Parts: sequence; structure tokens; C-alpha cells
Amino acid sequence: MIAIIGAGPAGLAAAMTVAENNEQVVVIDSAPRPGGQYWRHLSQVEGYKSGRSAKYLRALHENEKITYISRAQIWSAVHTENGITLNYLAAGIESSITVERVILATGAHDRAIPFTGWERPGVMTPGAAQALLKGHNVIAGQRILITGTGPFLLPVAVGLAAAGADVAGIIEAHSPLRWIKSPLALLLNPQKSFELIYYARKIAQYKLKVSFGRAVVAFDGKSATIAKIDSELRIKQKDFDVECDVIAAGWGFTPDVTLGGILGCKQAVDRDGTVIFAVDGEQRSSAKNIWIAGEATGIGGADLALIEGRIAALSALGLTIPLRLHFARYRSQKFATALQVSYPVGNGWQGWIAPESNICRCEEVSLGEICASVTELSANDARTSKLFTRAGMGMCQGRICSRNVSEIIASQTQCEVTDLERIGYSNRPIATPISLGALADGIK
Repeated sequence: MIAIIGAGPAGLAAAMTVAENNEQVVVIDSAPRPGGQYWRHLSQVEGYKSGRSAKYLRALHENEKITYISRAQIWSAVHTENGITLNYLAAGIESSITVERVILATGAHDRAIPFTGWERPGVMTPGAAQALLKGHNVIAGQRILITGTGPFLLPVAVGLAAAGADVAGIIEAHSPLRWIKSPLALLLNPQKSFELIYYARKIAQYKLKVSFGRAVVAFDGKSATIAKIDSELRIKQKDFDVECDVIAAGWGFTPDVTLGGILGCKQAVDRDGTVIFAVDGEQRSSAKNIWIAGEATGIGGADLALIEGRIAALSALGLTIPLRLHFARYRSQKFATALQVSYPVGNGWQGWIAPESNICRCEEVSLGEICASVTELSANDARTSKLFTRAGMGMCQGRICSRNVSEIIASQTQCEVTDLERIGYSNRPIATPISLGALADGIK
């Protein structure tokens, strides 16, 4: 049997491909309903090419070859003589399943970078605002400001506006002219121009104001301070204030590499400093009988995830992969690289933050405390600073703050963050928290 971890576009495409080839497959997902961030919880999604989700979601529920387990948090995994054992927590009960092959499609979460006031109520990521809307039909606030960088800001803003939200504007850090640097990616992916036109029309329809070359650098709970910034995110000058009660700030995505790390899959550092998995041309990882598809191999969006999911499934089945799929992946990967070029996240954001602002919100560790761990206690990396300050020791286990802490310390010591450190702070021995009681119940 094949197990697929994650029910986003990559996982759904892999599951349907396996089932179409008459093999049993189990899909394990942590969310209550399938779709991942892109098709979150809905059988019909509003937005560009929204209808294509239907066939994947229908197959998941109707194909007898697919077993779907939702609300299941995999907390550990191990190679055994019989295959790969996945230990998971579902409905408060600890269970396990052993399979021959695994396809990891664990996706990613929004990357957040701090600014003065980001720990205040009302500050969230665009993904969180979208999750509230798509998953619960809840608009996050009365007046919402969308900020950060990347194309994901557009569907979030348009989706909120379509639902009746008062969207205060879209504050994009970079100029759209940066796309001139990637002519081959645009040439190979002409369909992306139609997607841009779609959202441009929606923005015009809902009369949304878009500002480029700017970022939210402070929030007092009632209004956001907008500043002009350069390509490294350094403040050039304060520009204007916007009244709002919610800020949805997102700076790309961070892949979830925890489970693959536990299983020993080789990792690498992408050109933008993101930790991803190293896979071959068939999405095969370095670990035996494990394939990886989607954002965990490099942030590339739903189109690339769907392609990689199909390739991973065909390879896991031992089938020939059509040349057209290889070429489709090449085109989408070129576009993914262009995204990194067009929407870089420099380290100038460190100049936005007041010393008393928290960098680690779980443990309430401020910028000043982290800097003091370097200047007064001689910390020279994030791990050492964590021992002095507890930054990264909270509930999220550093998923949000570890990269930011490392970048701050690197600036303080005038050293580069090493690939080894980046990989180190991205991995955890336990994939998700589990109580001792639940663990003991599962052993009985």
C-alpha cells in the first residue's frame, strides 16, 4: 500500500493517479476537510481556475481505492522491517499504520517577518485570513490591510473583497517591473498572464488600492505605518498611515520539512535560504521508498504541485513518466525560480523593529533580548541564543521565529547563516505535539 501525507493539490493529484492505476492508497491529512491551503475545505473554490479542484476532491471521496483519514496529526514515523510505520493522533486517539511506500505532500505555511506591533491582536498571515474565510465563512476584521510580497496577496485580497470585507489596500514590497528579469519563465508560462489579467480585473472591480515598493513597518492596533522600502526591505522614508484593525502580512512560504526530516530524507537550502528536500527527476527522496511532491521540494504553487504529485505517484508505482510531464514540471519550475527573483525577502526588515518588540511570540522574547544574547553572552547562532533566551522553545517549536532569530544573530555577528544551521532549525524530533496520556492510550 502507498500512503500519501497531505491532501493539498500535490497529495490529491498523487492519490488520484495511484487509484486510477488500480492500487490501494491511504491519504492522511491534518485538516478537517481536503484541499490544502489552495483548495481549503471547499468542493467549489472561488477564484482563477477554481473548477479544477472538483475532480480531485470527488475522487478522494468516491474512489474505492482511496482511504481518506482526516484530522490526523502524524507525530512520528520510522523505517521498519515491514516498511514505514506512521504514528498519528486522530480524535485524541494515538494510532499507527505501516505501509510499503510513502509520498510526502506536506505543503507549507506562510512565512512571517516581524515589525513593530506585529504581536498585537489583529495581526495575522494572509493564509490565516483566507482560512477563516474559506473554512468558516468568517471575515477576519472590519477593515483589513493586505501586505507583504508575492502573488498570494492577490487572491486573498480579492477573496475577502468578494465576501464583502472592507479591504484597506494591498501593500506590495516590490515593483512588478522585476518580472523583466525572468523573460524565459514568462515565455514558457503564458497562462500566468491570463491569471494576472483575471486578478487585475477583480482588483479594478472591487476598487482595491495597490501600492508597490512599500511595507507595513509598524501597527498600533488602530492604524498601520507604511514606509517606502528598497529591494532589500530597508526603509527609505515613512510614507503614510492606514486605518485598519487587521493586518494580513505574508512574505512567501516556508515548507513543512519536519516529517521527511524524521524519516532521514536529504535536505538542501534553496537560493532564497528556504530549506527544501532534495529529490531526483522522479520526485524520489534519498530515503528508501519515499517520494516527495509539492512545496516541500521548493515553493512553486499549485500548478507545479499537481505535476509533481502525478510524477511521484507514477514513480512509486514503477510506471513510465510521460515526457510531457517532465516538460510541464520544467516550465513550472522556471516560473517558481522567477518568483524568487521577483519577490525576494531581504534582511532590511530588521530596521523596522523596536528593541522591545517580541521576535518569538510564544515565549515573548524581544529583539533586545536576542541582541543582548550576542553582545553580552557571546551567542553566535540561533541554537545558543535559544538556550539563553528560550526563543523558539514555545508551542510552535520555532516554526515561525527560528529563521528570523538566525538572521538577526547573523547581522549582529556579521556572519552568514550556514546551510547546516538553516537545516538544523527546520527539523524537530517530534512532528507535532502529543500528550503522554494519548501516547500511553495508544500503546495499550
